[in-house]
Amino acid sequence: MSHYVKFTYQRVRADIAPFNALPELNTCRRELLKLRLMGVDSNGVGFGNLSVRDGATRNFYITGSATGGLPKLSLTDCVLVVDCDFEKNWLQYEGTAIPSSESLTHAALYESDTSISAVIHCHDSGLWATLCDRSPTTSKTVAYGTSEMAYEIVRLFKGTDVRSRKILIMAGHEGGIVTFGKDRHEAFAVLMREGKESSILRRKRFP
Repeated sequence: MSHYVKFTYQRVRADIAPFNALPELNTCRRELLKLRLMGVDSNGVGFGNLSVRDGATRNFYITGSATGGLPKLSLTDCVLVVDCDFEKNWLQYEGTAIPSSESLTHAALYESDTSISAVIHCHDSGLWATLCDRSPTTSKTVAYGTSEMAYEIVRLFKGTDVRSRKILIMAGHEGGIVTFGKDRHEAFAVLMREGKESSILRRKRFP
């Protein structure tokens, strides 16, 4: 059991078949690592995660817990989430890794909008502070990786313009930013756009 994972999880298979999106995930991660939007913090804790939907299904591939600092992911660093229940704070998955602590958050996004096929969760304290309450924002009383956060995602989709903005800020998770899109290119482009627009001083970091 990972110290950072706040839901219960059940492995139904010890391995997953190779998936075509893994090279693209690694390409995206390289850019995020270069921009320090993903990596390892001063306490040695990895941060940041990505996921992609498995075709037209409800299932999705997501990077494993504590993999944020790895320069390149292998298949064993990812899992396939095949079922979840927000009320029970539980999920089922395939793979040898432990699912990312944000797996329920990603699941809520995929369930809220069937057009979403990729999700990025990254960290940047400056951009987070700038966008908090100016972009769709979760309650500051709700912690990351919980079923409450999953319900917050559902709330944002019902009551804000998050569907068109394709970005949300996690007020109760300092630095936590989530973008999404029809593919990883769109999710990454949203993040770069917000980074550029938030401050002229940040343009060197968000090319």
